[in-house]
Amino acid sequence: MTGLNFLQNYKNIIAIPSISAFDSAIDQSNLNLINYLSEQFSDLGFKISIHSVPDSRNKFNLLAQLGSGEGGLLLAGHSDTVPFDEGKWQSDPFKIREADNRLYGLGSCDMKGFFAFILEAVKQIDVKKLQKPIYVLASADEETSMAGARFFAQQQLIKPDVAIIGEPTELKPIYKHKGHMAHSLNIQGKAGHSSDPAKGVNAIEIMVDSINRLLDFKKQFETNNDATFNVPQATMNLGHIHGGDGENRICGHCQMNFDLRLLPGMQDDAIIAQIDEVLAPVTQKWPGRVSRELMYATVPSFSCNTEADILALVKTITGEDPHSANYCTEAPFISELGCDTIVLGPGSIDQAHQPDEYLALDYVDPTLHLLTQVIAQTCL
Repeated sequence: MTGLNFLQNYKNIIAIPSISAFDSAIDQSNLNLINYLSEQFSDLGFKISIHSVPDSRNKFNLLAQLGSGEGGLLLAGHSDTVPFDEGKWQSDPFKIREADNRLYGLGSCDMKGFFAFILEAVKQIDVKKLQKPIYVLASADEETSMAGARFFAQQQLIKPDVAIIGEPTELKPIYKHKGHMAHSLNIQGKAGHSSDPAKGVNAIEIMVDSINRLLDFKKQFETNNDATFNVPQATMNLGHIHGGDGENRICGHCQMNFDLRLLPGMQDDAIIAQIDEVLAPVTQKWPGRVSRELMYATVPSFSCNTEADILALVKTITGEDPHSANYCTEAPFISELGCDTIVLGPGSIDQAHQPDEYLALDYVDPTLHLLTQVIAQTCL
């Protein structure tokens, strides 16, 4: 394993809470972590800029730049974590516990610890030989709205040649992934006594009609497969439903939340329009009682097109062919910079969002080797 400075940075980064949540009661600013990273990268000679993310709860992006010139390499990651389950961790989530050849802690794998790798890798190169710049992005709110990456894409502050997003991929390059969208379907009925159904409008019955139509629509996904995914079709999940307040009352309101994960090539706006078309007979039959809305902005699917050079490079370094992923990342937004973008980082996605999240120490030396080699091949 590498030096004590690497481990100390890892500990310090994990120790700074930066939870993202839609619930304002547990959502936290990431400013303390951004300031810490700013100090660390500044000490290595990076030029720092910090940007407040619009329409967020005191969230910030950090952009660090070392060297100058056109193109270069962007190493990107998110500064936030998911909330943690009280009582399910065997140790303090904000204190790195080293045991069983692992580093346990919230964000150790997904993915604040990646910044400690970047700091250590930069120390191992001769920065005087830089021909192109190295950029580092620490974004906000990836675990919720991806507001930080969306804003960064809008700003168009840099034009790197290549971007690597250090999400946990077991050091296997991800060159495409599914998108994600979440909808809330609300049915407004009319409550009343169950002994006289004609005097009310049962929202659950209208919801049943809606669900049946959505499930028929879901079957269309089965004919559009991409064998590069281990779940080869787009998916729809009916995730949460609630309605009514008593078995002897006509249900006055019913709500269902559902999500879709679309394949590359499927357009978000087109699918949303199809959902509304599927539900149109219900909305027409019950005017003013059926509404659908996005729960938050969609994350488009991602597929790289011109990344042959970077994929060949990382295959040479890691020995791994490119893979696809069913989850989504900030890649579709980072790629809007015009750079060849892949997702590649230490750790396993199986550890993400889990109690006792950890990073296996076996990843340390290979990750540092990967980063130093990519920097050498793209910037020196």
